[in-house]
Amino acid sequence: MRRVARPALPKPVQTYLDRKHNLVAQRKAAGSLDVDAVWKQARATKTIGTACALLQGAMGLRERCMYCLDSHGTDIDHFKPKARYPLQTFKWNNWLLCCSECGRLKGSKFPTVSGKPLLINPANENPWTHLEFDSDTGNLTARFDITANGWSPKGAETVSVLHLDSREALAAGYRRTYLRLAATVTAVLAEPALPAAADLINMLQEEDEHGLLEWCFCHAGQQEGPFAQLKKHHARLWQQCQRLIG
Repeated sequence: MRRVARPALPKPVQTYLDRKHNLVAQRKAAGSLDVDAVWKQARATKTIGTACALLQGAMGLRERCMYCLDSHGTDIDHFKPKARYPLQTFKWNNWLLCCSECGRLKGSKFPTVSGKPLLINPANENPWTHLEFDSDTGNLTARFDITANGWSPKGAETVSVLHLDSREALAAGYRRTYLRLAATVTAVLAEPALPAAADLINMLQEEDEHGLLEWCFCHAGQQEGPFAQLKKHHARLWQQCQRLIG
């Protein structure tokens, strides 16, 4: 998982969304809103198709799901579910690209505490603030916050809702990516001359299909295997890599 950048929306698409938002607001005020019907009609339009394509394009050639980064993102998920938050239905900043499995698991679930969401929004925050990676199993788990002396509530809820610690195919994909990253660093360490930090990061980004680079260089991964060796024996290169990633 990683933070993702939401692309800019063309003005004609934004105008269309604003018009649809006003329609939803009017019907809600009149007590006649069927938000699913309004969304179904709009989703079939070329305009919403254009917006979905923008989200897909932001996720690279394989158009990865913004939640799991493992499967093909096929549709728009409303981060705040439209059934509970109809006025968020046509808000661009409420849309995320998701795969069929993440969409099915999340559904209309939206746990909150004191009105604030307990699910990670990868377009608005850094998931690694709340998540941990197990390099042995490939699972994602909640991160333990030493300061708070407890597991991240947002991490725990996100893992629970999306089953990030119990999807075998997902774990296998994350573990393969980690092993490729580790193998790349191992190969670099065996060379007589180390590459520049930018070149090394570019090499690793080519292998990083699951957003693990930040975990490897800035979180618990820096204590493991070849990453620990790179940090120990080539501190300057390590620090340069951290700055490029951060």
